[in-house]
Formats: sequence, C-alpha cells, structure tokens
Amino acid sequence: MLRALRGWIGLFALCFALHGCGHTFETIKRAAEQGDAKAQFNLGLMYDKGRGVTRDFAEAARWYLQAAEHGNAEAQFNLGLMYDNGRGVAQDYAEAEKWYRKAVEQEYAKAQTNLGFMYEYGRGVAQDYAEAVNWYRKAAEQGLAPAQFNLGLMYDNGHGVAQDYAEAVKWYRKAAEQGHTPAQYNLGLMYGEGRGVMRNSAEALRWFFQAEEQELASIQFKNGARHMLRKNYAEALNWYRKAAELGLYGCVNRTVSIWFVS
Repeated sequence: MLRALRGWIGLFALCFALHGCGHTFETIKRAAEQGDAKAQFNLGLMYDKGRGVTRDFAEAARWYLQAAEHGNAEAQFNLGLMYDNGRGVAQDYAEAEKWYRKAVEQEYAKAQTNLGFMYEYGRGVAQDYAEAVNWYRKAAEQGLAPAQFNLGLMYDNGHGVAQDYAEAVKWYRKAAEQGHTPAQYNLGLMYGEGRGVMRNSAEALRWFFQAEEQELASIQFKNGARHMLRKNYAEALNWYRKAAELGLYGCVNRTVSIWFVS
C-alpha cells in the first residue's frame, strides 16, 4: 500500500541526503554502468518517471532491458509495460507477454495481474477468461488490490467462473479496504442493490464516501507531483503527506472496464 507515494518520498530523502537529485543520478548511473541490476532498474525508473533527469522513455527501456536480462523482476515487469503501451519501444504485445511471463516466474504480482488482463482482452494471446481468472487469483492472493478488484469483477460478471455475487463482494471488499477507489464504488453498489450482501443503504453510502475521499487524495498527490517537477521539494512533500494521511493507494493509474497495473 502506498508504494508509489513511498517511492517519491524515498527519492526526496535520498536527494536531500546527497545534496540534490543530480548527485543521486550520477551515483546510480555509475553503478548501473558497472552492471548492478538494481541500479540499472533504478536508472530506468528515473528516465521513465523523469526523476532527477529529463524524461526519456527510450532510455528507460534500454536500462530496464539490461536489468531484466540480469533477472530483476521489477525491470522485467516495467519492460513488459513499455512494450504493452508502446512507450520507448514499438508496441508489441508478444514482447510484453514475454517479459510479464519472466516476472511471473518470480511470482511478481503486478505481472500476474497484467498477464491476466492480456488473457481477458486477448492482447497478444488468445482471449481466455478462465486463464485471466487464474492469473488474477494468483496476484489477488498476494494482496494486490487491482487484482482483487479484477477478480471481483470476473465473479460479478460470470467471466471465466460461475457468476457469484458473494465472491465478488469478498474480493471487492479486500481491494476496497486497501483504498482502491473503483472497488469502493462497486462495493457500495453491491450494498445499494443487495447483490451478494443484504441491502444496506448506510453501508453503501459509507463506501461511496470513502471512494470520494480517495479521489481527493489523488488530487493532492497530483499537486505534489507538480511541485516535484518544479523542484519545490518541501511543498511537494507537504502535498504527498496530505495524500498519505487520506490513505492514498498509489499503484494504478489507468482505468478501462477493469484495472491494469502500471
């Protein structure tokens, strides 16, 4: 929980400790050039997110590849994501699947979720709802909220499994309790309509209000990002803390009919 937020705050701490992000970048780059897989991943991440360096997706993909070839699961996942979205490389779903699979061999939950997404929508693989459920479940059982939400949707819609509203509620709740906004909305709907649970308007409203609060936290997080890009570090940290106080869940940023981890 709060992984993305902690990543930004951790970067701030490192920047201040080393008297500026430029120093951090040079330190990481030297280690990456010497073959350190974790440094290669971090350097790719800096280029990917524009942290301490001008954003450059092609350079991010280059460093992710080096780290991925050394077996770094995070880099394998991020490289898969680059191919999936066509960022820094030509879009290639087969390559995306290849790198996701390497990451899932290490039981990397985000890659399991995105592999499930590919099976659900037939991206680079034949569409197979049952296989999508299989991968969502693996990630959901590791506690990843987007996967829990996706698995809830599969039960809600009867895709790849027998339709089961009680199971849908179970997985929505697990994601909602981690601050996953769409899961909070869907759980509110289940209570409002009496699907999988006894109808309870008060409980429905409670989850709707929590979802609205999450939206506010997201706005605060974005304010922090804007200050970060302007190098107003103290102000950025202030906004990130406000978002953290509202319990922002920070590992997803894209919505289609279900969530895809980035």
